[in-house]
Amino acid sequence: MPFPKVRLRRLRTNSLIRDVVEETDLPARRLMIPYFVRPGKDVCLPIASMPGQNQISVDVLVREVQTMARQGIKSVLLFGIPRKKDPSGSEAYAPNGIIQTAIKAVKKACPDMLVAADLCFCEYTSHGHCGVLKKGDVDNDATLKLIAKTALVQARAGADIIAPSGMMDGMVKAIRTALDKNGFQDRIIMSYAAKYASAFYGPFREAAESAPKFGDRRSYQMNAANAEEALREVAQDIEEGADIVMVKPALAYMDIIRRVKEKFHVPVAAYNVSGEYAMVKAAGQKGWIDERRVTSEILLGLRRAGADLIITYHAKELLLPRV
Repeated sequence: MPFPKVRLRRLRTNSLIRDVVEETDLPARRLMIPYFVRPGKDVCLPIASMPGQNQISVDVLVREVQTMARQGIKSVLLFGIPRKKDPSGSEAYAPNGIIQTAIKAVKKACPDMLVAADLCFCEYTSHGHCGVLKKGDVDNDATLKLIAKTALVQARAGADIIAPSGMMDGMVKAIRTALDKNGFQDRIIMSYAAKYASAFYGPFREAAESAPKFGDRRSYQMNAANAEEALREVAQDIEEGADIVMVKPALAYMDIIRRVKEKFHVPVAAYNVSGEYAMVKAAGQKGWIDERRVTSEILLGLRRAGADLIITYHAKELLLPRV
């Protein structure tokens, strides 16, 4: 019916009715917190380009995860900074490597926490690329063998979710095959299915100490101009056995999130990446924006776009009481 019988402002009159008719929620269970873990004890090294984020040792990680579990967080994503790097990134698949050690500690302290292990080699290789090099570029098929090996080591350590992020062709099939053959049929694969070669990753490379020593990653990460290609990538990963598919970055790729959700009807993760976080933090510190409100709007936007799970560095500040 037309105005005046229909007055849509009635449903905005006060906070009580606004809460009742709110269409999109942002509960803690929808948020996954990333952590950067390094060797040592009582280590908490601030990341300059990501205010409020730190490289932390396993003991500090355990305390952090326990605190966030009490706030309703159900899942974390772990990135490792190894003691040493080499051309093949061998610390990634060492049984006592930093990520494997962190997984065991978190699962022991918080058995109900879902632990996702990022599976990529850029943090572990001396050259900073996401796999084994051949003639200056990543050798896709040689890297698949190491991906499968790393997935098994992570699963044996207790990882609930294996999260391959290197954008190698066939990576999901290699992982699913290795896991299934070794009795890990129940382990979840959350694939970085549509991962773009993005300028938004800048602060992450400081946080994970993973900047490439030469060139860039455009031969394996996606062109920001392409959308149909993202759908082909997602379709391939689902066919190979991915349980959750991810779009990364998030804020400039909400159209991709929506198209993936509408086309495939599978759980979709969105990675609210380091550059997105850093921009909000910088503007907030300048007093140019209300940081908490802007953060909430961004994350609600990702939920409206179709994200079932949001990986975000903002989760701790959103959930913990202000002091």
